[in-house]
Amino acid sequence: MTVSGFHHVAIRTRDYDRSLAFYREVFGFEPAHSWGEPGTRAAMLAVGSGGHLEIFERPEETWESEAALLHFALGVDDCDAATERARAAGAPITVEPKDVDIPSSPPYAVRLSFFTGPDGEIVELFQER
Repeated sequence: MTVSGFHHVAIRTRDYDRSLAFYREVFGFEPAHSWGEPGTRAAMLAVGSGGHLEIFERPEETWESEAALLHFALGVDDCDAATERARAAGAPITVEPKDVDIPSSPPYAVRLSFFTGPDGEIVELFQER
């Protein structure tokens, strides 16, 4: 058995149309697969390199922070420009773009920022330097 990498990260949304529009308009993600009826719709949006962001419509569910997911990161080639696109779409920026040297061996030089998505999901924009 071989693991080829991550296939998708799944999030819940109360407003499916808003979340779908946000990720399509801000980052250009296009639906690779979609299914369901209003109230239970879902879609897998292609994010590149074979990965997907899966969005599940859950208008009646309530949730706090019980999910184990800390955040998900999108690899970008320009962290500053991607951050500005998220900001222009109304996403609250929680960490402005900054350079970080992850203290691994060897050190891992990155530029990153964080924002809050339409349903409270925490998204990291991650650029290797």
